[in-house]
Amino acid sequence: MTRNDVGSGPPGQPDQPQPGERDPWLEVSGRKQRRRRVVLADSKGRSKVTRTIVELEEQTSVGEKLVRDLINQQLRTAFLLGGSTLLFLCLLPALFLWVPAISEVQVVGVRLPWIILALLPFPLFYCIGFWFRRTAERHERDFVSMVDR
Repeated sequence: MTRNDVGSGPPGQPDQPQPGERDPWLEVSGRKQRRRRVVLADSKGRSKVTRTIVELEEQTSVGEKLVRDLINQQLRTAFLLGGSTLLFLCLLPALFLWVPAISEVQVVGVRLPWIILALLPFPLFYCIGFWFRRTAERHERDFVSMVDR
């Protein structure tokens, strides 16, 4: 065998294909594709910044007042819900003292006040927390919509 024979190559390696024998998919991927510009957001959106947003960013007195009002609103809601929950839970033992008939009721051998004091706070705390989160989000949405105006 000579060097120019077809199929001659190092033992164990396949023959190299001629340039015309290449796979068609290789030719397509081998070509450089034209670059495309990808736009993820519309740049024609807001071109001017509103005055309120500037005041918030620069922390002017108006911006500070807006943020302080939001914080006060959140704090007022937290104290109202927390205080009412605390008042309700503190009045339960007084209710058991003033209405002794409730204290005498037994469920599965355990008196009703113990069941109420052991099981009632958990769903109550969950509901109060859920309610607080919804009102806090509503306050924040109102704040953002007011700033965006």
